[in-house]
Amino acid sequence: MRRCIVFFSSLIMLLIFVSFGDFSFETTVPKTLKVDKPTEVLFPKNETVLAPTSATPPFLGSTFFGFKEALAFKESSGDYFATNTLGYLGKYQFGMGTLELMGVYNPAVFLNDPKLQEKAFETNLARNKWIMRRDIKKYVGKKIQGVVITESGMLAAAHLAGPGNVMKYLRSYGKINFKDAYGSCIVGYLKKFSGYDLSLVLPKRNPKV
Repeated sequence: MRRCIVFFSSLIMLLIFVSFGDFSFETTVPKTLKVDKPTEVLFPKNETVLAPTSATPPFLGSTFFGFKEALAFKESSGDYFATNTLGYLGKYQFGMGTLELMGVYNPAVFLNDPKLQEKAFETNLARNKWIMRRDIKKYVGKKIQGVVITESGMLAAAHLAGPGNVMKYLRSYGKINFKDAYGSCIVGYLKKFSGYDLSLVLPKRNPKV
């Protein structure tokens, strides 16, 4: 008898629910969480943004250090221990003749001493600036062979060809040119290394490292 009562009670409850038809439970979404308009897509789908794995090198621009590193990259890719097929040495590819003018006589010592190489580069710039001081004053701002002459371009070209050859080029208005064994020429250096600020370099007569 008790089982019948439980059974009929359950059946009656089921019939009551069915009589109301479909039913569902709703959850009210807070107004602040509702999306009323399309949102802006900032990144493509499935794209992962990774943090940089290494620091970005400083931008040296047209400073003296920018000039120095740009010229070194051109000469040796910035390698202190580089020696080319003609025997030019180090980061800035000096010949022994130029080094001896500045008091450096041992190529092995020079090649293995980065500080000495940096000092030699700065010393040679000061020496070339002294030698070309009148030509710098006379030709800077003029255009020769389509290239505006700048002090930094002249000093870079002097590093390549020597100050005497640069002065011959300027005084002949480009008719007397110089090209090394690898095809680099004065006009190319005048153009590539123009516009750097080398006011930090003071001209010196016969400087030594």
